[in-house]
Amino acid sequence: MALVFAGICSHAPGITGRAERADPAVRDAFYAQLDRMRKAIEDSGAEALVVIAAEHFANFFMNNMPAYAMGMGEEYEGPIEDPEWLGIPRTKIPGNPDLSRRIITEVMQSIDVAYAEEWKMDHGIMVPLHFLTPNYDMDIIPVNINCQGPPLTPLHRVWEFGRALRRACDEMPEKIAVIGTGGISHWPATPNSGKIVEEWDREYLDAWVANDKEKLLSYTDEDTLKDAGQGGFEIRTLTAISGLCEGAKGDLWFYEPIPIFSVGCTAAVMAI
Repeated sequence: MALVFAGICSHAPGITGRAERADPAVRDAFYAQLDRMRKAIEDSGAEALVVIAAEHFANFFMNNMPAYAMGMGEEYEGPIEDPEWLGIPRTKIPGNPDLSRRIITEVMQSIDVAYAEEWKMDHGIMVPLHFLTPNYDMDIIPVNINCQGPPLTPLHRVWEFGRALRRACDEMPEKIAVIGTGGISHWPATPNSGKIVEEWDREYLDAWVANDKEKLLSYTDEDTLKDAGQGGFEIRTLTAISGLCEGAKGDLWFYEPIPIFSVGCTAAVMAI
């Protein structure tokens, strides 16, 4: 099969932008697991990395907000944010328009997706790439799910998107790695920024590791907003990986709340 790796990780801008302000012991333990993920992707022989992230109004706004969008460019640029603020230099990221087109064409057999040959990458993709492909030498296929501007795509459709992406990957001769990247409970750009509900996060991650479809699809937007903040809507990117690996189980490598990063920091993989 073409899918050779699947996992999830956090992407909060503080992970790189406020690194020096975090507890070194916890920060370095998290970084070590991201490096472990980098090595696992390399050891898998992956030729391309699909990154499922959340739209943060970097490429789309409410005048034209697709539920799902996939990149189809020759190359991309990022970060869109101030590099000094994010702690990541602006650079070019290689794409693979031929592989992207073939994957998109296959996904569209069951899920309608938007696609773009131009794409500005924000922290949602750049923070993971900073750790997982630090030399920017792997072909990247960016994917965004609307987690920001209601109406949001329902979780059962996110699951189906993951399944469609799996079918597409398995049709390709190339070896493909996929990661979902987002926050769990967090309240970005609000007075509650830095608040983390560890119990809520761990409950979700328990369901993710078990790949408990019923539980993962039971979260309502109303309850998520109340209990986990508007940033909690980004569980869509993580649940997509559950659909991608339907029937498999996960392994939680790391989870710890790091308030200065404004999120509970996560690294986990799914059997494929």
